[in-house]
Amino acid sequence: TQSTWGIRIMADSQHLVLPLADDLHCHLRQGAFMTQLAPFVREGGCGRVLVMPNLSPPVSTTDMAMQYKKELQAADPSVEYLMTLYLTPALTPEEIRKAKAAGVVGVKSYPRGVTTNSESGVESYEVYYPVFEAMQEEGLILNIHGEVPANHTTGGDVCVLNAEEKFLTHLEKLHNAFPHLRIVLEHVTTAAAVETVKRLGPTVAATVTAHHLELVVDDWAGRGHNFCKPVAKFPSDRSALREVVASGNPKFFLGSDSAPHPRKSKETHCAAAGVFTSPLLLPYLASLFDSIGCLDKLEDFTSRFGAQFYSLPRQTQTITLQRVPVTVPTSYLSHNAEGEDVVPFKANQVLDWSIAC
Repeated sequence: TQSTWGIRIMADSQHLVLPLADDLHCHLRQGAFMTQLAPFVREGGCGRVLVMPNLSPPVSTTDMAMQYKKELQAADPSVEYLMTLYLTPALTPEEIRKAKAAGVVGVKSYPRGVTTNSESGVESYEVYYPVFEAMQEEGLILNIHGEVPANHTTGGDVCVLNAEEKFLTHLEKLHNAFPHLRIVLEHVTTAAAVETVKRLGPTVAATVTAHHLELVVDDWAGRGHNFCKPVAKFPSDRSALREVVASGNPKFFLGSDSAPHPRKSKETHCAAAGVFTSPLLLPYLASLFDSIGCLDKLEDFTSRFGAQFYSLPRQTQTITLQRVPVTVPTSYLSHNAEGEDVVPFKANQVLDWSIAC
């Protein structure tokens, strides 16, 4: 069959020929860890990646973003790195204009304290309205981690299971205040978030991860390697995610939120939040899409809808997937200098699809 972009995506029932994927939400860390992780992006089938800025210190200026991009390009020049800034009170409209001129594509908002390196995150959005106005004018995208901070320890009712749903009124308020500002609600996990994004205007979209299409709350409770923020929710929420990607709704596209941590940070009394999917990202997705009967929607989800929303040219290089089982490795980077290996999603499990050599 032919894809909507004129690329042959199915040579036969055993192969898929797809454009390289756009992973529009990925964590590549920093320092030596980054150097080891960056090549996994292309290994997993992606040619372009939106890089998250929650380093320590956060990537909060254009100069920092350009330096980070230079380091990533040195680690693996075969990938196109789309850079973002971390939304902090120090960010100004002037810096937004500088960022646009340098090629930065987005600004990432983290609620304070909800995930890895989010201590510099947002407490209130109104103070950022001049920045959002500049972003709207310049065409930068606002990437939002859509949760409100938990308050159950002080008598409130917000916890990890309802933090996303409680955020949705803030998303709608932002959209109403800045209707021409493109907003991406990152890594959606709830049926409520899906319905809200569908209902709001064409400048609001959402990313969906491979692991949230697979997991429910039982899969991460007590299992540190499946624990991420936002957490996977109920089976009905997972069904809503699967249904919206199977429907081919262009407002929902790939953002892996691949977030590696050393094993010792995951197998501990308080596991770090993050699931590592980069090395096998397209095999994870092809296997899942095949299992729910929407393999024909995979290309749009991974390579078309996100590029359209971000106003990016389509990728012309292709990758071939084959219906040949592959066993997910027990870990990656087991022989690195620090001896800190990283356990991937579904370690030791068999995927139905693999990347052809």
